[in-house]
Amino acid sequence: MEKHIKLSELTSSIQRKIDDAFANHAFWVVADVTNHTYKAANNYHYFELVEKEVTSSRIVAKVAGRAWGAGALRIDRFEQSTGQRFSNNVHVLVLVMVQYTPAFGLQLNLLDIDTSFTLGQFEKMRLATLEMLLSRNPDFIRKVGDQYITKNKQQELKPVMQYLAVLSSDTSAGYQDFRHTLANNPWGYGFKIDDYFTAVQGEGNAKNLVNRLIDIYESGKPYDAVILIRGGGAQTDFLIFDNYELSRAVARFPIPVITGIGHQKNETICDLMANTALKTPTKAAEFILANNRVFEEKLIHAQKRIIIKTQQTIQQHQHRLSMVKSYFVGDVLGLLQHMQSALSRLSGLVLAVPGMLLQNKELALLQLQKELKANTEDLLKNKASSLLLLETMIRLMDPVHILRKGFTMIKIGERIVTNEEVLVPGTEITIQRAADEVKAIVSQNQEI
Repeated sequence: MEKHIKLSELTSSIQRKIDDAFANHAFWVVADVTNHTYKAANNYHYFELVEKEVTSSRIVAKVAGRAWGAGALRIDRFEQSTGQRFSNNVHVLVLVMVQYTPAFGLQLNLLDIDTSFTLGQFEKMRLATLEMLLSRNPDFIRKVGDQYITKNKQQELKPVMQYLAVLSSDTSAGYQDFRHTLANNPWGYGFKIDDYFTAVQGEGNAKNLVNRLIDIYESGKPYDAVILIRGGGAQTDFLIFDNYELSRAVARFPIPVITGIGHQKNETICDLMANTALKTPTKAAEFILANNRVFEEKLIHAQKRIIIKTQQTIQQHQHRLSMVKSYFVGDVLGLLQHMQSALSRLSGLVLAVPGMLLQNKELALLQLQKELKANTEDLLKNKASSLLLLETMIRLMDPVHILRKGFTMIKIGERIVTNEEVLVPGTEITIQRAADEVKAIVSQNQEI
């Protein structure tokens, strides 16, 4: 039978070798945290540190780790400084010591964690995304000084915002705060709100947020603004709002986007691309209320100015009416006095004129009587002479008188033939002379 040893003997040998090689040596290690658990009762952290291939995410190294005592305190400070929980998928730079025990195997004891490294990783990814947004979308994203000018930022907010599209999680406490603030405003403003719910945590859900923005656009509804809100959380909870595709969609969206993302330290890229960025959902609701209140105060101010101007105008016109009234009364009295004088003069004339008119008319009638008598005698004499002249002319024109002078008159039947009428040969005619009539038949008609 081959010689053998106990497992404990082997592990003890491994422990001595590792202690000889790594005792009192600490190493700064870059890795991702996975399988993290925390025991609050004894302030212990248990986790694994892994390294993955950049291209395939295949794990190339993995070691169990733990932190307690000073190491746990360092993790607390890390979370306070970064706003980032020490949890799965956090990329960290940690100071560790190698430890091996026969009961628990190989472990890395966390002694310290570099806060600036994690923050730097976040900032590095953020700066790369911003640079990509600027270089790939010059038509609707540009930078002026420290400000990002986007199509959405150039959309003018309406003076009154009441029809809103809210993009949030239906379980978000921030969403409830937003709705509560609007519903309980002291001015009684009413709002019409359409909810577009989706997950707002985890960078993998960024595509869902983009799709919900597309739903808002394709609805064709005339929203006054789109409200993108999320409550508080760790810094990695907000990485979704640094996503390139989501930030690009916000930058070019044709309806003003107001963000109310519950973080206090840094702005997300969506904040930079949006029309208006507020720190929390409640702040977003308060901003909308303040915007509407400004408009109402302008209306109230204009109303007061109109009332004052109206009162001033009424007073001015009342003064003018008083002046016109006094002038009018004076003029009427003067006119009445003038009319009374004129009527008195006219009355005297009316009393005197009838007698004068009657005398004048009587003289005119006498003159007319004389003129009529003289004119009538002259007219009768002239008419008598005219009648004698006409009588003479009639006698001269009498056909009998003309026939006696040797003229004849041709008739067809009882009709007298005139010079213009052509006698057709064979026509029976009567030739009348002064003393007798001759019957004849036309044998030939010859022009003279």
